[in-house]
Amino acid sequence: MLVRRNLFIPSKVRYVRGDKPDVPCILCGIVERSELVQSLEIFRSPLFCVSANLYPYSPGHLLLFPIRHFEDVRDMSEAEAAELFHLQNVALEILDHLYSPGGYNIGYNLGRCGGNSIAHLHLHIVPRFRNELGFADIIGNGRIIVDDPVVSLPRLRELFASQTRVPASS
Repeated sequence: MLVRRNLFIPSKVRYVRGDKPDVPCILCGIVERSELVQSLEIFRSPLFCVSANLYPYSPGHLLLFPIRHFEDVRDMSEAEAAELFHLQNVALEILDHLYSPGGYNIGYNLGRCGGNSIAHLHLHIVPRFRNELGFADIIGNGRIIVDDPVVSLPRLRELFASQTRVPASS
């Protein structure tokens, strides 16, 4: 009989249970550069912010989110949609260069029932790797991530700064 054991990130468990910074929105806190919110911001344009995920699913896990607060992708302006698509492609090129993943999961979690824990639209870009399973996955049915997003920040910032050209607003 297989017994499932999980490797927990205690800070993520506390976050999910409600131990969050006292701000109305975590991502707006990053945008506003609140001292109450730990920011892993990589790049900022007039319309979007790119950030490393504080609780990554894999090395290089990024969040792309609008500066303007809204929750639904259908509320995005044409200029925001164009810029997001551009930033997504830049992010993929940078992640290919830094991590050489075998693929990606890219998407939104819309609404609580859709898995959204932050009520501010954000796009996840999650690099996926061939043979991601390691000994902890097999023996303990858990995962170990071997990349610290804080350590990756300087290189990610450098690459975004050198490769990002924001499209002209319509």
